[in-house]
Amino acid sequence: MASSAQSGGSSGGPLVPTVQRGIVKMVLSGCAIIVRGQPRGGPPPERQINLSNIRAGNLARRAAAAQPDAKDTPDEPWAFPAREFLRKKLIGKEVCFTIENKTPQGREYGMIYLGKDTNGENIAESLVAEGLATRREGMRANNPEQNRLSECEEQAKAAKKGMWSDGNGSHTIRDLKYTIENPRHFVDSHHQKPVNAIIEHVRDGSVVRALLLPDYYLVTVMLSGIKCPTFRREADGSETPEPFAAEAKFFTESRLLQRDVQIILESCHNQNVLGTILHPNGNITELLLKEGFARCVDWSIAVYTRGAEKLRAAERFAKERRLRIWRDYVAPTANLDQKDKQFVAKVMQVLNADAIVVKLNSGDYKTIHLSSIRPPRLEGENTQDKNKKLRPLYDIPYMFEAREFLRKKLIGKKVNVTVDYIRAASPATETVPAFSERTCATVTIGGINIAEALVSKGLATVIRYRQDDDQRSSHYDELLAAEARAIKNGKGLHSKKEVPIHRVADISGDTQKAKQFLPFLQRAGRSEAVVEYVFSGSRLKLYLPKETCLITFLLAGIECPRGARNLPGLVQEGEPFSEEATLFTKELVLQREVEVEVESMDKAGNFIGWLHIDGANLSVLLVEHALSKVHFTAERSSYYKSLLSAEEAAKQKKEKVWAHYVEQPVDEVPPVPEEKERSATYKPVFVTEITDDLHFYVQDVETGTQLEKLMENMRNDIASHPPVEGSYAPRRGEFCIAKFVDGEWYRARVEKVESPAKVHVFYIDYGNREILPSTRLGTLPPAFSTRVLPAQATEYAFAFIQVPQDEDARTDAVDSVVRDIQNTQCLLNVEHLSASCPHVTLQFADSKGDVGLGLVKEGLVMVEVRKEKQFQKVITEYLNAQESAKSARLNLWRYGDFRADDADEFGYSR
Repeated sequence: MASSAQSGGSSGGPLVPTVQRGIVKMVLSGCAIIVRGQPRGGPPPERQINLSNIRAGNLARRAAAAQPDAKDTPDEPWAFPAREFLRKKLIGKEVCFTIENKTPQGREYGMIYLGKDTNGENIAESLVAEGLATRREGMRANNPEQNRLSECEEQAKAAKKGMWSDGNGSHTIRDLKYTIENPRHFVDSHHQKPVNAIIEHVRDGSVVRALLLPDYYLVTVMLSGIKCPTFRREADGSETPEPFAAEAKFFTESRLLQRDVQIILESCHNQNVLGTILHPNGNITELLLKEGFARCVDWSIAVYTRGAEKLRAAERFAKERRLRIWRDYVAPTANLDQKDKQFVAKVMQVLNADAIVVKLNSGDYKTIHLSSIRPPRLEGENTQDKNKKLRPLYDIPYMFEAREFLRKKLIGKKVNVTVDYIRAASPATETVPAFSERTCATVTIGGINIAEALVSKGLATVIRYRQDDDQRSSHYDELLAAEARAIKNGKGLHSKKEVPIHRVADISGDTQKAKQFLPFLQRAGRSEAVVEYVFSGSRLKLYLPKETCLITFLLAGIECPRGARNLPGLVQEGEPFSEEATLFTKELVLQREVEVEVESMDKAGNFIGWLHIDGANLSVLLVEHALSKVHFTAERSSYYKSLLSAEEAAKQKKEKVWAHYVEQPVDEVPPVPEEKERSATYKPVFVTEITDDLHFYVQDVETGTQLEKLMENMRNDIASHPPVEGSYAPRRGEFCIAKFVDGEWYRARVEKVESPAKVHVFYIDYGNREILPSTRLGTLPPAFSTRVLPAQATEYAFAFIQVPQDEDARTDAVDSVVRDIQNTQCLLNVEHLSASCPHVTLQFADSKGDVGLGLVKEGLVMVEVRKEKQFQKVITEYLNAQESAKSARLNLWRYGDFRADDADEFGYSR
């Protein structure tokens, strides 16, 4: 190109004129320009050329900050019009020039011609002819060039052009404003309308100094949404460019420096304005990104008025092609196949508020975390009770609302998943737990970004990243905008209102609470519920929204394969198809809204009943898919026929639990001649309590009305004359009145007095026991004593069966009986007497099925063989049932006939 040059002409010798060429980069004043060469592998060289033999006015200069006493220097008259004349004529154009003089300081003076040779327009003559410059004082016209300058000046004077016009030229002096008193007001006052401007200086690729017209504000403009590499200032005052800083600066200079542009003022940062510069040839912001000279910045991209997505798309374009600053870029999902980056999947479960479990087309399950969002969390000190276990779903504010939003929106639906990045596994530290590898993605349904919807409702917050951290959502700007809206509108986590509190009672396994709750659920019929967890094919945890409680629910009417269990020092393997049954139930009902009918409860406080999903009975569906068998207790249910037909169809298919099913002929049992008839006089009773050793208490149905009348009269009497609290001193064996957990008074007998706070009582009309403080006891009024009406609860035991001594086996048997007959009417027949209580057989009131025989059929108990001849027929029936249970390896017989070698170990003796 050229070497450096400047203006003036005193010292230094004349040079032999050599025509050189260059492109005008900048006009410094009416008599000085900077020209540059063509770029070759980087920014080109530059030099300053000062026009020989003429003088134009000096432009305004701001006082140096280091000199507090210095004052700003204003424009000289006609200085700015001269500069503008050259700027509009020369910027970006090719010129040729000759150097005539060079001072010892290196300043170069010469002639400049527009075009490729000296036949073009002489710039000095044009300036003088327009009255924007004068010949230098004392210059003699002793050559053709100087003669032409003299002629041009005379013509300008005659025509009164420029400085030769009437007046002092004060109207050409700009009122420059270097600072803005209220930048925010200044920006807002323009209402994001384009402002005409001239770019006066380029500091780096994304920061310029602009002269705003027509009010001559000189402001620093930072391009909204992006940042180019900069020049770092060192301690010694020198500047060190970051990689591609010089190239980015040249890119912007060559397109914008001293060009007429329009600027949209979008925001402000101290005295700097954030804006977008519009040039007739395009938008420099997007161009810098597309060419790999800039990166998007989160803190200002939100104010970019022309759409943040355009900037992200331009940046993505450069990243994909690894242009310039992205030359070493590796995409977060570079190692994934296309089918793993983008896919459609079905949502099976919502984990808290930022993750879901989906089922892929292959049948595999995958956990997907929503990109760049953080679910609600406890802020500050943990105010939870130290003795109370934290339940994040209910105890963390807005966690439940966030989970419910996702559950209602997504469960069972197909979604589009676009993987944004894979977060590597991280080890545990003192403050942060370990995290496994996470797949983070943008999940959409019906065109709606789920993470954005969650954030806009104030149910999640957006994670902030380091500027160079590329592991973020592909829709990060929309998330930030959604969060800004949520904050502005005070939604959810950003609300000033009191946080919602969810008081959810967990009555799973709490027998006392479950007993109180049972009648209510039984009366309610079908209740709405949400399946929170699936333990096995037939055991679930439910949330009842109306009652705001959690219960454990067992499916009635079926026998589902047991899953594996971890026992102390032993891992008990699951039964065949237990995992398939669990998976079937999970896929069908987990986190779905269902309806339940509660029929009864077991000794552990678990409720038993029927569950309906979209009108279908889950028990029937499990049987239909050969994942469960019908339990004999279903005989009394209205669903029995459906269960039987489903089971019959499953048997015919011989799949899963029926894979080895073979129809066996029923063996004929030779009749045993009876020498003495067995008495079978069944009477109706109401079963009120089952004990842990399989004894039970019943009330005589015929005297039931007498008991109800006595209880009503007794409670009225107590209400009129309530006992004085603490006045009663309990003594063992004494009859009294006791206040049960339901708040009502009942007749009772004192069995043991540990202390005034612990008195063991037995409710004589119902058969249950309780430990109460003496303050909840009182004297039994004589009008309601056992002489008026005897104790109504009578204890019995099952005839012809042996109760298992093994605790687990006995619990299974008791649970089955509780499920089948507690709080129901049955038929009772006394078979024989014993020292403790009469032994009886019980029949279901509706089907007349033998309850004890049903336990034997299920392999839950063994037969007690009696030698009395009148019992031989029924004993034979019981033994045949026991052989069937052994053949099917049910419950006690699951490991075969254990009685030969280890009967004692299992708690049996023959």
